[in-house]
Amino acid sequence: MALELAAATTSFVIAFLVVPVIIKYSLLKNLVDIPGRRKIHKKVTPSMGGIAIFFGFFISSLIWIDLQNWGGIKFIMVALFVIFFIGVRDDLVPLKWMLKLGGQIMAASLVIFLIDLRIKSFYGLFGVYELPEFATYAITYMTIIVITNSFNLIDGLDGLAGTIAIISLLAFGVWFYVADDIIFSVLAFSMLGAILAFLIFNWEPSEVFMGDTGALVIGMTLAIMAIHFMDMNFNLPVSHPYRFSASIGTVICIIIIPLVDTLRIVILRLSKRQSPFKPDKSHVHHALMRLGLSHGQTTLFLGGIQLVFITGAVIFHHYSERYILTGVVVLSLSLSLLLDKLILGKLSVKDDLEEENA
Repeated sequence: MALELAAATTSFVIAFLVVPVIIKYSLLKNLVDIPGRRKIHKKVTPSMGGIAIFFGFFISSLIWIDLQNWGGIKFIMVALFVIFFIGVRDDLVPLKWMLKLGGQIMAASLVIFLIDLRIKSFYGLFGVYELPEFATYAITYMTIIVITNSFNLIDGLDGLAGTIAIISLLAFGVWFYVADDIIFSVLAFSMLGAILAFLIFNWEPSEVFMGDTGALVIGMTLAIMAIHFMDMNFNLPVSHPYRFSASIGTVICIIIIPLVDTLRIVILRLSKRQSPFKPDKSHVHHALMRLGLSHGQTTLFLGGIQLVFITGAVIFHHYSERYILTGVVVLSLSLSLLLDKLILGKLSVKDDLEEENA
């Protein structure tokens, strides 16, 4: 674990030193996020903090991963560079969604075809193991794009995206370490350290945002790790002490908050006959803030929920996909319905008070 801690420390120091420079330069050049109707923040805030995260992550990985082991890793880095430049371009001058999607497909293609990173099985889900080759490509593309964008969508609150990412990366990093995949473990801790440094400046009241630059890079990194985890975990010997019986269910638990939030807002928008791509304030963190929670409280609450799901996956690691996924669906749906019920109750009380005061 010494190597992983060294990687995390290196990326932390680099990002911690770079973030203030980005803040100062962004304010000087007016590279800022201006408050608006959909924005929760109330002040003009620099939005290029993702640059520091990426630099810290990349330099730390370059230092602590043996160059002899850079075979497939270099293609992952190239893919992340593609996503990085898309994010920078979008933060500077907003891109049309089709161009952003095209760039994500290009980045995904690099890891899919150059290092054969694919979901090659359903890992026993629905009794299905082997998949037709064309299906492996389609499902992998969809998985990478969904995870990448779901993380981008959750980035709407001071400290939230960084906190969720740190928890997910810690889970992946520790598992890769105990499963003896040191390269991916170092990658996870390198990203974790950089985000931790950024979070110091991003906690409420935030001095800087990660922007699409950071959110897309982190989302793509988590997508790659999720697919690698599923394939590696499934192929471990059944007797391996750190093998999870539910590869898909475990990954969902590790990145549960972005996935559930994305599914929730898509359902809500479609139920209102709106485009699922139309921005609004229907995200789960918006809902929690309507209940009176602050930025920090909302972030800690959602981080706690994510830890509950991960802990559950660890405790029930011998259970199969159908049991884990059933538990995840039931618990997620119950929490979402409870949240909506609490909001409706609060609105009802507010209406009653307004009638009394009228």
